[in-house]
Amino acid sequence: MAETETTGAGGDELPRGFRSAERGWPELHRIPHPPHRIPLLGDVLGVDRRTPVQDSLRFARMLGPVFRRKAFGNEFVFVWGARLAADLADESRFAKHVGLGIANLRPVAGDGLFTAYNHEPNWQLAHDVLAPAFSRDAMAGYHPMMLAVAGRLTDHWDRQGAAGRAVDVPGDMTKLTLETIARTGFGHDFGSFERDRLHPLVTAMVGTLTYAQRLNTVPAPLAPLLLRRASRRNDADIAHLNRTVDDLVRARRHSGGGEGDLLDRMLETAHPETGERLSPENVRRQVITFLVAGHETTSGALSFALHYLSQHPETAARARAEVDRVWGDTPEPDYDQVAKLRYVRRVLDESLRLWPTAPAFAREARQDTVLAGDHPMRRGAWTLVLTPMLHRDPEVWGADAERFDPDRFDAKAVRGRAPHTFKPFGTGARACIGRQFALHEATLVLGLLLRRYELRADPGYRLRVTERLTLMPEGLRLHLERRTAPTSAASADPGAPVTVPDAPASAPRCPVHGTGD
Repeated sequence: MAETETTGAGGDELPRGFRSAERGWPELHRIPHPPHRIPLLGDVLGVDRRTPVQDSLRFARMLGPVFRRKAFGNEFVFVWGARLAADLADESRFAKHVGLGIANLRPVAGDGLFTAYNHEPNWQLAHDVLAPAFSRDAMAGYHPMMLAVAGRLTDHWDRQGAAGRAVDVPGDMTKLTLETIARTGFGHDFGSFERDRLHPLVTAMVGTLTYAQRLNTVPAPLAPLLLRRASRRNDADIAHLNRTVDDLVRARRHSGGGEGDLLDRMLETAHPETGERLSPENVRRQVITFLVAGHETTSGALSFALHYLSQHPETAARARAEVDRVWGDTPEPDYDQVAKLRYVRRVLDESLRLWPTAPAFAREARQDTVLAGDHPMRRGAWTLVLTPMLHRDPEVWGADAERFDPDRFDAKAVRGRAPHTFKPFGTGARACIGRQFALHEATLVLGLLLRRYELRADPGYRLRVTERLTLMPEGLRLHLERRTAPTSAASADPGAPVTVPDAPASAPRCPVHGTGD
């Protein structure tokens, strides 16, 4: 555990090195930084406070696999070289660091799984209590609920397509993933597809994420003044999240229990060794963590994948042929059939390579060490791994690393790559616990949509990426064409365009959410 020094919001102790890299990197002067640094302000020329990740990608290409940026007196070290990232994955020397925007989420998520400091006991307690909820058997139990929610999406898209309207991909993927985690994890229906606008809970969650990022764009002493209105809005968003979750938990307690979902485990399961249970406050924090993390990143991953499928019709045809071949005429695929969509999964992985929706993760030194044999770090010093650049390292991915190519993830290519070069879910013991849930959900949904529709891109659309701690394609709309059914999809030529029967919508029901590193 890192030494601590500064007290943050709510009395939380912040690990040494949190504020600025000078304290933790004895040879910081050797690490390049952008040109034209301005005293006091730092590296602010030519940057946009709305796109810090994309600005960092530009500097990464200019400065190399380790570089630094300074803003308002705080200096940060970024890493993206594969050799450096692999060294940082060594759990004996490095651990998760809660820094930058993640710490800004602590007023709402506290010591939840995503935002807890390593020394806080509730992280390990919640992880041990909830890990069985992401076993294979548990995952198979969530599959029918995922199908039901996907049926709500396709009903909505059918209506939009019949009316000749393009679909709002990020908005609809957000509705889909919110309903999936809400129903499978907490037995709740937010009625997202019956609303013209996003559910107020989504608006509040997006608001807290956006505010957390904005806090990093202004000098800390001036934040109360410059962000006064935004701070009041954030307080209201947090209050709304807390009320919604408290009502959800209260209803579950009153009903006497659900069907063994995440919320039941939080309320009823004791630690298998210590017998300890999650406190009511921690239950609230974990529910908020799963609602935010369980929908925001998956909706982005699906949106980027649909963008690339619409831009690469040959890829979409190949993925669609696989769906037709593997699923055949079955009205609804079963759990095991989803894992057989290997090419669809490659499409998803390649989309996550180019635009990992959680675009960075931070690591801190457990003791004094030397990163990759070259850069001394003191205990508690930290760095930010810039995942989109790690996924574009030409030494790993080749000179065409910017090109979309799902075959980078065929089995032979994966075996030939060094470990720790593909990290969309973080790394180590604190990697995303819901990873397998998210991958199953996303692969299932892509398969269902490819089976049902031809996806037509707007010819004038150019990918723009919006940032709110997570990444999402901005303004992405697609036109749909319903497919018609052949006599037998199962006997079709795998390489030819194939059509299949409509998949009937399922009635809403309930199961839970995903696994870790």
